[in-house]
Amino acid sequence: MTASSRRNVSASNAAGKVAAIVAGMAAGADSIDDLDVIRHGGMKRLFSGVYAPSTWGSFLRSFTHGHVLQLAAVLRAMLVNLAHQTPLLPGREKTTFVDTDSLLRRVYGHKKRGARFDPAKVGGYQLLLRGLSPLVATISTRRAAPVIAAMRLRGGNAGSAPAPPRCWRRR
Repeated sequence: MTASSRRNVSASNAAGKVAAIVAGMAAGADSIDDLDVIRHGGMKRLFSGVYAPSTWGSFLRSFTHGHVLQLAAVLRAMLVNLAHQTPLLPGREKTTFVDTDSLLRRVYGHKKRGARFDPAKVGGYQLLLRGLSPLVATISTRRAAPVIAAMRLRGGNAGSAPAPPRCWRRR
């Protein structure tokens, strides 16, 4: 089976797969295996095409960089529309906080694309762990919980930035 035919197989019914993934995330799924939550109870009434988690994994792995950029554009448009329709960030007129953090999400297996060895502290010990290192930007206010505004996988190994000089810190 060639790479192009695999892409075609995993791309069939993309709208249904995306809807199922979003529904699973809304139901609390934070990994491909957790997406199985939409196969239980009355969820089959809502979703006619409920796939096995391995199918969603194949679908997500077939994404190219262009697909990721399209999804980021959809996220931006959705956040703007959501902010216009709901009180997403109450108190944003006074003070808004933007926070950018790097994370390390550990992965297992040697074929994980994008996984790198990065330094991490576990139990007080400095270790090198294989993982994905996304950069996450959140927006919050004094009255609102943080909302993820953007997320992107870092392109390589990057250390955490040092703390700002003491003269820059608020007293």
